[in-house]
Amino acid sequence: MRDGADRPRNDDGQYADRIPPEAALDVFDARDDVARPLTASDVMEALDCSRRTAHNKLSTLVDRGTLRTRKVGARSRVWWVPMERGPDSDDGRPLAVDNAIRDATLPGSGPTLDARREALSAAYDYLAEHPEAKKADFLRDVYHDNTAGYESAEAWWNAIQPALKQLPGVDPPAERGHLWHFLGGD
Repeated sequence: MRDGADRPRNDDGQYADRIPPEAALDVFDARDDVARPLTASDVMEALDCSRRTAHNKLSTLVDRGTLRTRKVGARSRVWWVPMERGPDSDDGRPLAVDNAIRDATLPGSGPTLDARREALSAAYDYLAEHPEAKKADFLRDVYHDNTAGYESAEAWWNAIQPALKQLPGVDPPAERGHLWHFLGGD
């Protein structure tokens, strides 16, 4: 952490190595789990700055509407990038989920890829409605109405489940686990 004593200053007396608020936003973009909120300590460590500087950058981003925050304890606070619901989305899902489905890596192109995105969307919606589900539940309740060109449920699952794991709010089973969990999409 910087103590400020050895930091260079410009001609106006301001620190020459000022950290823009967007640098704090970059910390959010670098997360593997885009749904995980961050603490000021997370930002402080990533930017190698003081806690006060991290709080100032985060507060600026909240004021701009780029981030949201809430207290989670007597002296603790978390920040996150809001996942707004799409204005023209009639499914009620956050726009980030719709974007993740659109950008998911699925085999095929054209109408085949569209059908596979619809199948992924159906699997996501199923998990949202049934926050604990097993593979067998997806195969029984989702596959038959959303085959996406697959002749077997197993082939369908082998294509859909890797993409489903990557969607916001989805908690896949631990290794050798069976239950998929839905943690929420907003």
